[in-house]
Amino acid sequence: MLVYCNNIVLADKVRIANNFFSRFVGLMGRKKLDSGEGLFLLGTPSIHCFFMKITIDAIYLSKDMKVLGVETLRPWRMGKYMKKTAHVLELKEGTALNVRVGDRIVLEICS
Repeated sequence: MLVYCNNIVLADKVRIANNFFSRFVGLMGRKKLDSGEGLFLLGTPSIHCFFMKITIDAIYLSKDMKVLGVETLRPWRMGKYMKKTAHVLELKEGTALNVRVGDRIVLEICS
């Protein structure tokens, strides 16, 4: 899956986590994220980085994919809780530097 923001590709190798197990496991066990990799957590209002080994950028999204917040999370930290968060996009640290609250994220499924 491709992920865009402001007509710029943020990531081109994003997996979708759309059930309890895939959201729970998330990026645990990963030793690194390569450029372009990420995880889109569908239907997730909050995240944590317990048991993770890597630092990530987290983008909190509304149902209509509007950016509600962006933060960098280190291992063993809890993410922000924002009332209207419907989904969370986890990306390699430093990927979301130019993403701002109010921007829209666009997802494109690759065949």
